[in-house]
Amino acid sequence: MHVPDGFLGPQTYVSATVVGAGLWSVGIARVRRQLDAVALPRVGVLTALAFVLMMISIPIPGGSTVHFGGVALLALTFGGWTAFVCISLVLLMQAGLFGVGGITSVPVAALLIGFVGAWTAVAVHRLLRGLGDRVALFGAGWFSVVVPAALMAVVLGLQPAVAAGSDGRPLFFPFGLDVTLTAVIVPHLLVGVGEGLLTVMMIEALRRIGVEPVPAGGRA
Repeated sequence: MHVPDGFLGPQTYVSATVVGAGLWSVGIARVRRQLDAVALPRVGVLTALAFVLMMISIPIPGGSTVHFGGVALLALTFGGWTAFVCISLVLLMQAGLFGVGGITSVPVAALLIGFVGAWTAVAVHRLLRGLGDRVALFGAGWFSVVVPAALMAVVLGLQPAVAAGSDGRPLFFPFGLDVTLTAVIVPHLLVGVGEGLLTVMMIEALRRIGVEPVPAGGRA
């Protein structure tokens, strides 16, 4: 879901920047209060993992790509706010240093992948815990990919209506919801399976070395 520059109109990315600024200020303050000398290196390792996962683009029919994210892993291990801040930094670095995604689209991607993805993982994990630990972890990973993908499909699909010229022609992304909903969501249904499995395996591996997830996803 790395959206290039020129796909989103200023009505979209400026609004996302304003909303994101408030959420980033809250998130950074919470992270600074709650991360200690023990947790910080672990956060760095999982953030680096998320960076690598997002850099590995898997081509799909139609000329686009998909990738894993590690959002649920960060959110369930260190909390939703920490995951949001870390994923935002990853997206900014990838766009600014490697041209992966556009600078103007970073606020939108951060809100959808980082904020919505992280808190979706936390909420789903809490809701599914009664069905078993692995089911809850897998569900958290799957929904952390699919829900942001669905919202990104809506954001892209609305661009022709949001940013159009006086003649009604789209100024930025030209395809409507009839195209984006299928093109974006369907591949991510499969990516979500891999993300769910990755979340289960990594959380279990972390537990074996003494790193326990946040209780009910409730911290940071």
